[in-house]
Amino acid sequence: MNEKNLEKSLRAGDFEAHRPHLRAVAYRMLGSLAEAEDAVQETWLRASAAETGDVENLGGWLTTITTRTCLNALRSRATRREEALETTFGTGRPDGRPNPEQEMEAADAVGIALLVVLDTLTPDERLAFVLHDLFAVPFDEIATILERSPASARQLASRARRRVRGTTPAAPDSSRQRRAVEAFLAATRTGDFEALVALLHPDVVLTADPAVTPTPEPVVVLGAHTVARGAMAAAGRAQFTGPALLDGILGLAMAPLGRLRLVLAFTVEADSGLITAVDVIAEPERLAELELAVA
Repeated sequence: MNEKNLEKSLRAGDFEAHRPHLRAVAYRMLGSLAEAEDAVQETWLRASAAETGDVENLGGWLTTITTRTCLNALRSRATRREEALETTFGTGRPDGRPNPEQEMEAADAVGIALLVVLDTLTPDERLAFVLHDLFAVPFDEIATILERSPASARQLASRARRRVRGTTPAAPDSSRQRRAVEAFLAATRTGDFEALVALLHPDVVLTADPAVTPTPEPVVVLGAHTVARGAMAAAGRAQFTGPALLDGILGLAMAPLGRLRLVLAFTVEADSGLITAVDVIAEPERLAELELAVA
């Protein structure tokens, strides 16, 4: 390559300066760190093969390539997403790609509930919301990527925003509920059995639907110590679990790679602040009936 062409080509150092931003965009678009890394690598391959002499905004140009790559992935994701779940949570990632711990950290940073809600959007809605609401990209640029009008791009983002916020009003006095739910999650993640027991009413009732275990009938567990032991046994699930509004009431959603697997709905006693009931829901029909929104 001669000197003139070298000046028009993307240098690796320039691309690496933009990699964290591109990874952040791709992760929010795809909900999987491994898939986001693939999208960013695809961006590098495409960009490094192109001439950049006429590119005025390198970051914007790279973001456009990344989001178009993600959009294509979203539009053809149905089968690949299930394969990704099996690969990531089955045998591990000896090839150096993101492992479950890294995926967990990324999900925590963005928010489990947001990833779940984003997964319910159409690819175009997801792109419009992520680029505009999370990265302040103007609608005229989003419209170009989607090959739509700016007004259409604005409508897509607005529909997505309503889904993220939910339409069910949050419970009027939710501070006690929030403290109990967040403390339950923290104690489960850290394996603090005594702290977990202290959050539970002595006569707490946990009900898990048949899809949780699975069993032919719902499972009912009684008593603080028994419920706490069950929660400790399922501590691995807590690593991909985060707060979410379930029909306006704060609960927990478990969603590896942004795919909703189950939710925990809590009943908290008004006077004591103790958890009196836990409903674990995993049946697809019941999950579909819930309005899940970002807390």
